[in-house]
Amino acid sequence: MKHILSALCLLTASFWSQLYNAQNTDAYIEVLGVAQDGGFPHMGCNKEGCNLAWEHPELRRNVSSLALVDPVQKKWWLFDATPDIRQQLHDFSQRHNQEYPYLPEGVFITHAHIGHYTGLMEFGKEVMNTKQLKVYVLPKLKSFLENNGPWSQLVSLKNIEIIPLTADQEVSIGNSLTVKAFTVPHRDEYSETAGFRMLTPKKRFLFIPDIDKWSKWNKSIIEEVKNVDFAFLDATFYDQNEMGNRPVSEVPHPLVTETENLFQKEPAAVKKKIHFIHFNHSNRILWDKAIQGKVRDKGFNIAEEGRQY
Repeated sequence: MKHILSALCLLTASFWSQLYNAQNTDAYIEVLGVAQDGGFPHMGCNKEGCNLAWEHPELRRNVSSLALVDPVQKKWWLFDATPDIRQQLHDFSQRHNQEYPYLPEGVFITHAHIGHYTGLMEFGKEVMNTKQLKVYVLPKLKSFLENNGPWSQLVSLKNIEIIPLTADQEVSIGNSLTVKAFTVPHRDEYSETAGFRMLTPKKRFLFIPDIDKWSKWNKSIIEEVKNVDFAFLDATFYDQNEMGNRPVSEVPHPLVTETENLFQKEPAAVKKKIHFIHFNHSNRILWDKAIQGKVRDKGFNIAEEGRQY
């Protein structure tokens, strides 16, 4: 039964993918994963949510990642190379009946935390042995990849070609598609942390899977959300109950409840642009329908794996 349910989930995603592509030639975002760096269920986790996901494969979720898809060019771009990249690329190919290349045209990386860049290893000679796959990164991450193994071997063997990004400058990737990287405050042990704004001829998307607090950023997240059509925002932790006795001020992420409160006075048209993503394995949004309902009742959305926006 578990395997049947998993197959039905994939078939449902494939059906909506085919229906969307048959009716639309506009570029769009497809969600490839919604979980925090360790995925869901999490390694070593035997708490309620993880136990449910171990027992019910349909509840399992890949690590947070997006695809920008262009039906006209039949090309796509990956945002963050996660530890789940093997499954994510396979699922993407299956959902689209192999109409797109298996490999993305390029990969945009937010930062050097394990859930966001370590999937690059799959492009090495031991696995895919890719040829100059474009990897777009900000300067500190470029230096990190070029000067630290095993990533430096990907560069020296030309499995990947690093394309340097400049914060707040748009990069054209063809067919009137542009991507702009910008920096956000986060734990920057090995690199700066980027967010991305993706612009298509008809839609604007915002992707910030990791940030310390909205108040620490030199930009207004409210204004940023107002200026896009869809915003995929850091929702690592739901509320203070996940923290135990740990002060909220010490949590390097905005709680979902904090973001909800920040947008409380904004109109419904603004709130609905927000699609929460990057859920820690302790975040009940992953499995608790009552919590999911509370989020949606307040006017917000929850990013769904396999869905297109």
